[in-house]
Amino acid sequence: MKLLRHVLAVSIPLAGSVALLASGPASAGGFALNEMSAATMGTAHAGTAAAEDLSTIYFNPAGLMLHQGRGFMVVGSALRPSAEFTDAGSTVAGGDGGDAGSWELVPAMYYAMDLSPNLRFGIGLQTPFGLTTEYDAGWAGRYQALKSDMLTLNINPSLAYRINDAISVGAGISAQYIDVELSQAVDFGSVCAANAGAAACAGLGLTPRGSDGKATIKGDDWGFGYNLGVMFTPRPDLRVGVAYRSKISHDLKGDARFDRPAALPAALAAAFADTGARASVDLPESFSVGGYAELTPRWAVMGDVTWMRWSRFDELRISFDNPAQPDSVTPENWDNTVRVSAGLSYRYNDAWKLRGGVAYDESPVPDAFRTARIPDADRVWLAFGAQYKPDRNSSWDFGFAHLFVKDASINKAEPPLGGTLVGDYDSDVNMLSLQYSRWF
Repeated sequence: MKLLRHVLAVSIPLAGSVALLASGPASAGGFALNEMSAATMGTAHAGTAAAEDLSTIYFNPAGLMLHQGRGFMVVGSALRPSAEFTDAGSTVAGGDGGDAGSWELVPAMYYAMDLSPNLRFGIGLQTPFGLTTEYDAGWAGRYQALKSDMLTLNINPSLAYRINDAISVGAGISAQYIDVELSQAVDFGSVCAANAGAAACAGLGLTPRGSDGKATIKGDDWGFGYNLGVMFTPRPDLRVGVAYRSKISHDLKGDARFDRPAALPAALAAAFADTGARASVDLPESFSVGGYAELTPRWAVMGDVTWMRWSRFDELRISFDNPAQPDSVTPENWDNTVRVSAGLSYRYNDAWKLRGGVAYDESPVPDAFRTARIPDADRVWLAFGAQYKPDRNSSWDFGFAHLFVKDASINKAEPPLGGTLVGDYDSDVNMLSLQYSRWF
């Protein structure tokens, strides 16, 4: 029974990832997403002080005071992360899993209006964390990860106030929904052999590494936070922005479900009964400082530095409603990160503006704690974009970015039945974004 409880404790947590909520190489380090605007994508998201569009509601709410009137903006970003594993001595036989990445759509919407000459209201809907990875069923790491699917939706109403011609401030609240689905294979042949004996299980057609089932965890939650911003404008062609987003704590509740072989003995089938599951996680706070300068009426440059407190993710603890299933604790030990970006824009004429940008984005994942669900590594951005204004009250923006992700190695053991996954990841990300803005 002690061995069975140990097997349960390892199998149900899905290799230590119910929270997260994480997936393959997201657009930012860890599992963060920055795709709030096609315009900022074109400058590698150097947007804390730029405030060129209504995505400033998310990046720096004080930037709302740089706009006037009533307007809305809709954004659609298509992301294609790629994560290809090459085996280098894993203890479980199987394939390389194929490309774990896939195309994903990341939407965003915004609305803003004047409340008074010095006070503006804005509201935005964004997806600040997420993405999906999915490996082939028979790959070498199937007992550690199959599918990781995570969605967040962040509703962010904000207010901005102009103190004087040089200083504006802004504040918002966030109501954030999170939904997670994670799965992995379970070696029921080995589970049976360890508890009922190999001969008895072979007679039932259950053999180690040959009688796989699957465990799936689903959970969701609402959490709440806030964001603050300040915009300093010492003169019309120069500004500095400072922004802070708070952590958001989530207490996910859901269930763990098992696909079991029909021949599994009744005692083992009961031990692997579906059950409720819970996990808590703090999504990290961030602090950004940015600058924007118009060099000439046509040329502008911008830069941004963002710090994220990923070190809150030091362990993952999962609890189960079934008292026979002990808590599972997985060490993560993530590091805080810094993201540095720089961009420029060129106003070709009244209708067209061109953009470009670069960024360096640290990964919070230490090499020793990399997992198949989060094969993350440092990345470099190369981005460009354009804006087309058919008239003074509307605009179309386009952005594209390619992320060069550093090759990453993995040597992850999941005892007693998950084996050791050993190999290397070759990853990159391509992103395409389109948005429409309208003012009234």
